Amino acid sequence: MTLAFGTRQPCDDLRARTREQRSPCPGRDKPWVLATAILGSSLVFIEGSVVNLALPAMQREFGATSAGVQWVMTGYLLVLGAFMLIGGSLGDRYGLRRVFIAGTSLFGLAAAACALSPSLPLLVAARLAQGLGGALLVPTSLALIGSHFDEEERGRAIGTWAGASALTTALGPVIGGGIVDGAGWHAVFLLVVPFSALTAAIAWWRVPPDARPSDGRLDTPGALLVACALGLLIYGLVSSRPLYWRLVLVGLSVAAGWGFVWRERTFDAPMLPLELFRSRRFSGANLMTVLLYFALSGALYFLPFNLIQVQGYSALQAGAAFLPFTLILGFGSTWAGDLIRRLDPRRLLTFGPLVAAAGFVALAIPGTNASYATGFLPGIAIIGVGMTLSVAPLTTVVMDAVGERQAGVASGVNNTAARVAGVLAVAALTAVAVGQFSDELARRLRDQGVPDRLIEELAMNASQLAELQPPAGIAESSADAITDSIALAYVAAFRRLVIVCGLLSAVSGLVAWLTLNGAAGATRRPPA
Repeated sequence: MTLAFGTRQPCDDLRARTREQRSPCPGRDKPWVLATAILGSSLVFIEGSVVNLALPAMQREFGATSAGVQWVMTGYLLVLGAFMLIGGSLGDRYGLRRVFIAGTSLFGLAAAACALSPSLPLLVAARLAQGLGGALLVPTSLALIGSHFDEEERGRAIGTWAGASALTTALGPVIGGGIVDGAGWHAVFLLVVPFSALTAAIAWWRVPPDARPSDGRLDTPGALLVACALGLLIYGLVSSRPLYWRLVLVGLSVAAGWGFVWRERTFDAPMLPLELFRSRRFSGANLMTVLLYFALSGALYFLPFNLIQVQGYSALQAGAAFLPFTLILGFGSTWAGDLIRRLDPRRLLTFGPLVAAAGFVALAIPGTNASYATGFLPGIAIIGVGMTLSVAPLTTVVMDAVGERQAGVASGVNNTAARVAGVLAVAALTAVAVGQFSDELARRLRDQGVPDRLIEELAMNASQLAELQPPAGIAESSADAITDSIALAYVAAFRRLVIVCGLLSAVSGLVAWLTLNGAAGATRRPPA
């Protein structure tokens, strides 16, 4: 899942050299390596979705504001995104298994601290630590597969990892909702503790240690600069502070990013070797990731609002509406990961995003009171097919584009690209949605003859989107007209958003066609 171009052919001698230096993973250990990677990454993915269901209970217990309790999620995602690249680099430098076990252990200990937190500030602090553990865990879990499976096996292994992770993530909210209702929000975190311990134990017991981690000292200034750049960017996008202050944060993020690039260009042992981006495949695959995951995150963020607030679905029904997407991705990813060894990655990763683009556009068809079977299911299923054809092959291309010694940082770059794309999508498309919704609502209300004073009052609260309600005290007929106009205005804004997502997904396929040249399974490794 996871950008730069160079004219020099990759060094095949680096590939041979790195394979000789690392101990091959015995066949009996490969299922354990794959199981460890799936368990570890699933812990992070599930925790990222389940905790949302527990926020109302936390808010009641601590007597917190909605903005205050939201930092339980925002703080976690902020640290997770800011330190993901560092986690991958640490894995390459100190050993993937060692950093994976450290990240899993920290994740579990922080989960225990979350469950035992007596106040909201301490809970947020524990969630920050849990995000750091996840940042160490996720890139190294995928890098373990890249390191211990050879190229002929890697695509299928990554497909199995992607499919199993998708299925466990889908089950998370269902199981988590029952746990919150039956045992309280503390149990959501306590449940993670034994599974973290089990995952760390399996990694220590059955995952072979790295033959020889990379030499050199840690690039501490580079690590701090990239953490500041990503952290300030994410905080600037999700913060509720005034616009000018958020622009200052984004500006500081850009400055830190330039500082990081300068540091990596001049340091003799950089955390992120910029030579990686000379690989046309590595660069193209990461640019694809940004575009494709921007589209996916944006569409799937706004679709539940349409289902619940416009179509009248319950939360359970809205969650179930996504099951076809999850099941297609979960059961098809292993097959799709295997396809890349038999088909040209360029054609496969051009076709997949184009199929997904058709699915996004299909979501623009339903209006209000639409049937799920004929309105939303076709688009959701088509997106599932397109993403199934894209996710595992895209990840495989990224891992194949670098040497095994750089698998951790490659995974970190790719995961960072996907997560930052998701944050950018929600922030940017929310601003677009509010503007489109406000304009469309005002036009429809004027056509209904609603007084300008009332239109201005509703426009002031347009950021509520489809949750917007008619003002109290007006005639029932006027309230019904306003309610209908709100639903129609949201559907109009949603249609524009998913069409934009479809265009971005199609551009992702175009990037694949332009950058992923070569035969199936070929590798394009950067200079040593």
